[in-house]
Amino acid sequence: MPSEVNGPGSPPVLQVRQLKVAYADRTVVDGVSFTIHRGEIFGLLGPNGAGKTSTLSAIEGLLRPASGALLVDGINAEQQPLAVKALLGVQLQSSSFQAELNIEEIVRLYAGLYGVKLSRAQIRESLHVVGLGEEWGKKFKQLSGGQQQRLALFIATIHKPHLLLLDEPTAGLDPQSRRGLWRRIEELRAEGSSIVLTTHSMEEAQAVCDRVAIIDHGVLLTEGSPSDLIEKHREDPRVLSVAHGAPTLEDVFIGLTGSEIRD
Repeated sequence: MPSEVNGPGSPPVLQVRQLKVAYADRTVVDGVSFTIHRGEIFGLLGPNGAGKTSTLSAIEGLLRPASGALLVDGINAEQQPLAVKALLGVQLQSSSFQAELNIEEIVRLYAGLYGVKLSRAQIRESLHVVGLGEEWGKKFKQLSGGQQQRLALFIATIHKPHLLLLDEPTAGLDPQSRRGLWRRIEELRAEGSSIVLTTHSMEEAQAVCDRVAIIDHGVLLTEGSPSDLIEKHREDPRVLSVAHGAPTLEDVFIGLTGSEIRD
């Protein structure tokens, strides 16, 4: 459960209100609303093309919404975009850094961009904490996939953001690397960050998320804790038609979004 809740008079860390995102004449996010509380890990689930990455991109400021409102710590993202961006940490599906720099130099560069002063000793100690203590002299391309993801997550949180946005952070990782990243996400929550992540993994959603929302065709279909969603949709004929035994979160997901394969 969340380690911290909103106190009296304290706004949620994120409010998404009737968000609409369109590309030309095609609407990809259509009136989505949800709230993220402080100290919460929130999962946004959906098939390919459901609108989850577009939703995340709008929150990040990479896409301009057609309508709706986004508030981070009560600050309107449209009215004060720079103030909101300073509160965010972002890890995209695929991250790449300057090929000619080693890991320590990359950390020093991005710390400088965020206005964070770190000594060499502090950098190496921080890299040790995230499991990269022996890799400080390597170039990014020399790291394994799991190491690259850990570095990208470290860079995204170097300025201690209020809200961390992760787009499929464990995609393509082996089980050991995936579990390691889950542990790091939990540690970041314990250090004070609130987290929104997209994932295709129902195991991941149940393991790390306090609440999840399922989105499809740009519309939010249901929202709640993983266990609450299973209970809420336990008797839904669409869920029962795909379940093998007691319904699972994956059964709820497939029952609500359909069994067809999405490209």
